Order: sequence, then structure tokens, then C-alpha cells
Amino acid sequence: MDVVTKFQADRSTKSILVVDDEGVIRDLCARALKGYRVLQAADGEEALQLFEKGGIDVILTDVMMPKLNGIELLRRLKELEPTLVVIVMTGYAEKEIILNALKADADDFITKPLNLLQLKTAVDKALDKKALKEEIANLKSMDRLKSNFLSLISHKFRTPLTAISLFLQNLTSGIYDPDDEESRRNLELIYGESRYLETLVSELLAFSRVMAAGETIRREPCSLHEIIPRIVAASRDATIKPGVTAILDLDPLPPLTLDRQKISFAIGQVIDNAFKFTPEPGSVVVSLKQQDGDCRLIVEDTGPGIAREELPKIFEKFYQVDPEGTGQIRGFGLGLFYAREFVKLHGGAISVESEPGQGTRVTIVIPRTAPAVP
Repeated sequence: MDVVTKFQADRSTKSILVVDDEGVIRDLCARALKGYRVLQAADGEEALQLFEKGGIDVILTDVMMPKLNGIELLRRLKELEPTLVVIVMTGYAEKEIILNALKADADDFITKPLNLLQLKTAVDKALDKKALKEEIANLKSMDRLKSNFLSLISHKFRTPLTAISLFLQNLTSGIYDPDDEESRRNLELIYGESRYLETLVSELLAFSRVMAAGETIRREPCSLHEIIPRIVAASRDATIKPGVTAILDLDPLPPLTLDRQKISFAIGQVIDNAFKFTPEPGSVVVSLKQQDGDCRLIVEDTGPGIAREELPKIFEKFYQVDPEGTGQIRGFGLGLFYAREFVKLHGGAISVESEPGQGTRVTIVIPRTAPAVP
């Protein structure tokens, strides 16, 4: 079965969000798109709220709307998920509107009054094109990812191994006196580097288990307000920074049926990053609330923040934010990639808000899609 055929067979699982301040237009679009799961929003702000809950594959949006117009909505959506398909519906033929939409990476245009056959065809074609592009991109990236991973591993291991090797060479050649103060300081540094190597190996083993598990979900009842304190207590980055205060504001929510290992991994990566990038003294606030029937986990830190242009990249494989430009960020740049994948497997969404000098706020939304197993 080729990619397009497989995608078409699974078309009923695709979700379309129709955004228009005219209820009649939304209803017409919903009728024309019977093969899909159709959601509706009356303005851009409502559309963003629905999108944050996850599971949206394509968005049909009007241009002229109250609160948040279609072009600004398009920009924000593409920042959150660059591969999202957005089709702009407009009754205006001004070149400036079309130009602004193209600059914001609109995937297609439909003019009003709507031709319902054209509407369905546009959605079908856009999603087919997206499926093919993603498949081609995945195939092309395999060799590049292997090469990048080997290069990254080499770089991460080389620095501590070089330091350890040089010290041992100097020690065996008699340059260091094991009893003097400088030698003891160097021994402490080498011990730290060896512990770092141990951490790298542990991370590699953890990632290998994660990759081996794939997309299999093994659900069981999980109480997030009980899991999160254990994740914070087990965080190495939290342990080595006693000057960064952990503040937990966790509502005792009813259990969800989740894959405990995968969701713990995702939450752990977000919490580890918060402590990792927060200087002492500082704080990391973890809150868990229920909103609109969904669980909303928010992790806020007082770190240096992330530049706006870097935000779309932080979920890419091997990408690491380096706020101080040292090139010495520890880790492999895989944590947030897998965190997002695992949250998506649960039908949820993860988003990041940040400004340089203002800290970072990560939000994980997990829907209550399945009752807890008794």
C-alpha cells in the first residue's frame, strides 16, 4: 500500500478545524467535509485554544475576524507546528492580503463565496501533499540523522575523555604529586568528568529503550499529582542545584489511563530542562490543574529564556538551546523531541512560551479521553 493510499484509508481520523466568525459558513464547511472529524471556532483566539488540545491536522480560516485575524492566527500556528496545513478562506482579492498570507506560509487559498466541492478537494489534496512531503522528508533525513548522531556522540564523549586522558598521562609521567592541593583539585575535576561520562551512557541507554518501545501504548491508571513529585526528586539537574527552588502546585486530579513510562519520560525531560537552564538562585514552578476537562501541566522557570527564532526548533532531533553560546550544553538534544512524540501518542499537545531574560513556560495538555481502569 503506497503512502497516499494508506493515508486515504485513514482519512476519518484526520481533524479539520474551521475558523470563521460566521456560523453559517462553519456549518456549510462541516457538511462538505463529512469524511473528516470537523471542529469549529468563531475567532482566532478560540482556534488557538482548540489547537493547543492537540490532534488538529488542517485548519480552514477566514481572514477578517474579531479578536485575532486569520493572518496572525496563521503566523502563530506555523510557529507552533510548521508542518500544519492551513488553508485561507477570503472574500478579498487584495494583493496585500494574499502576499501576507503567503509570507506566513499559507498552504492554499479558497475564495468566497465558497464552492463546496472545491473546498473538499483542496483539503484532500493538501493533506495528501503533506503526507507525501513528510514521508520523503523522513526518508531523506535518515542518513543525515545517523551522521549527526555519530558526530554528536563523538563530540560529547571526546571532551571528558580528553581531560581524563591528559591528567592520567601527566600523573604517570610524574608531573603531578598526588599529595599536593592542585593534584587533589584535578582529581575532583576528573571524578566529575567520569561521572558525566556515566550520565551520558545512562542517557544513551534510556534513549535506546525509548526508541525500542516505539509507538506502543501500554495504558494503566496514573495519578499525575503523585508521579510528578517523584520525577522532581529523581531529577539529577534538580539535585545538583540546591539553590533552585522547586515549587509544586498540584491539584489531586482523578487518575488517567496513560502509558506510565512514556508520560513520565516526557514530563521528566521538561522538568530536567527547567532546572538545567535555571541559574542559582532561582525557581522552577510545576503546576497541575484541570481545565475544560483536560489535564494541564505547566512548568515555569526563571532561566535565561529562549530567543523567538529558536522556539520552533527546540523539538527537533539533536537541537540544543545554548543561551550563553558556549557550545558546551550537556546532553544529546533528544529529550524534547521524544517528549512531544509521547505526549502526542496520548492525544495531547506540548507548547513553549519564552522571551530572553524572562524565563520559559512549557505547557503539556493531556485529554481525559479514556476512563481509568478500575
